[in-house]
Amino acid sequence: MDEHTHTHDGNTHTHTHDGVKHSHSHTHTKSVINRIARTSGHLSSVRNMVEQGRDCAEVLVQLAAVRGAINKICEIILKDHLEHCIVDAVETGDKEALNELSKAVELLLK
Repeated sequence: MDEHTHTHDGNTHTHTHDGVKHSHSHTHTKSVINRIARTSGHLSSVRNMVEQGRDCAEVLVQLAAVRGAINKICEIILKDHLEHCIVDAVETGDKEALNELSKAVELLLK
């Protein structure tokens, strides 16, 4: 069984893997949400640039900045996941969480 139950009371949530319940807090939730909001706004601006027919080189530079921002968000989430969720998974013997991490990192690196 691989069920995820999220309880957002601040920044704590609970996961259930193979019937084992884990609760952990994430220290960067607010920062990640703020970064996603800024990145969404930036991407929207790039869309406007394309609609306005702006120079392709300018658009590419802005897209590189958006990609860099997304990469930073991924880095923060991964670090937080390793420091909290995976530490908890190792302590409780939750091999499913480790398998999920492996799949997620594989997708992230594509």
